[in-house]
Amino acid sequence: MTPRQRYLYAQYYFWYYAAVGAYTPYVGRWVVSLGHGGFMASAMIGLWYASRIAGPPLWTQATSRSARPGLWLVHGSALGLLTFAAFTLTRDTLPLLAVMAVFGLFYNALLPQFEAMTLTALGHASHEYGRIRLWGSLGFLVVAGSYGWLLDRLGDAAFPWLCLPLLAAAVLAAWPHRDDPPPVRQATTPHEHLWQRPGVRRFLIVAMLAQAGFGTFYVFYTLHMQAHGHDGLHVGILWALGVLAEIVMFWFSPGLLARYGAQRLLGWSLAIGALRWTAVALWPASFVLMAAAQLTHAFGFAVFQACLMRMMSAYFPGARAAAGQGLLYGFSSGFGGVLGAAVAAVLWHYGGGRRAFLGGAALTALAWLIHALRRNGAGIAHPA
Repeated sequence: MTPRQRYLYAQYYFWYYAAVGAYTPYVGRWVVSLGHGGFMASAMIGLWYASRIAGPPLWTQATSRSARPGLWLVHGSALGLLTFAAFTLTRDTLPLLAVMAVFGLFYNALLPQFEAMTLTALGHASHEYGRIRLWGSLGFLVVAGSYGWLLDRLGDAAFPWLCLPLLAAAVLAAWPHRDDPPPVRQATTPHEHLWQRPGVRRFLIVAMLAQAGFGTFYVFYTLHMQAHGHDGLHVGILWALGVLAEIVMFWFSPGLLARYGAQRLLGWSLAIGALRWTAVALWPASFVLMAAAQLTHAFGFAVFQACLMRMMSAYFPGARAAAGQGLLYGFSSGFGGVLGAAVAAVLWHYGGGRRAFLGGAALTALAWLIHALRRNGAGIAHPA
């Protein structure tokens, strides 16, 4: 991959995640400001994740047959922009959910495709993925760290209008990829389903549970911090700290993967994640402790994601990359996201933030246990 190619891939990650950095931390705050409750905020995030179940597989079927899959990236980015614009026209429950479902179908279908395009372009240098992906984290950092302050001053009603320019920039960033070539097809075993590959099922279950553990964080973290005395500026700083740690770790992830291997690092990431959610549950009023907990995002997310991509490049090489990414995205972020949002909503309703974040810790600890059993199981084939 040439320096110009790295820039073009990094640019799309930046703007794609900048839009996510506006939506994920603050949609709950916006929905609550419209007069809805915690269940509605959870439903909006739940639909965001549920659309990852259907969107990526359908999108993959279309792009895998196309000689110009990059053009689909442009079209999908444009459709995401147009559908999100409908949020400016409604405040009622059913229309909000409908817009969310359609927007999620388009926007969530794009990332698995682009991840596959990135891994294909990297080829045997898949360990360098983190140094490109970190630009997505930087985009998330800039937006998540500033939009709380902006909403404090402009009012929560400005939320959809602040998101639209970021989605428009993602369309422009997709345009240079319109002629990216499809991956080279490789010989594969006839009738072999992706799900049947050795080690894949447990790998996906671990990814699903880890994503579910993030459910409370994505739905209620901002509200949980506000409930314990942190204003919009300080909440934005906490989001920014986590993503800053993520960016730094993405840069160093190639060396860590080469030294320790994806399996060992994945286990460390899950263990640290479980401890993080426990701390957020028990000591939310301490800004210092919450800042320290956010710094563990370096392992709980960045190293975890780098490990997943390293393992995905081994499980699903070449032309299988897009289908494999769709499977991972739908199963982990889709089913896992819905599970996490549902568990978070119930626990938040009946026990508040403390119980909700302890539930996230339990889900992450379960993922760690399954991963540990998989790693130590005899005769299980898996990439390093």
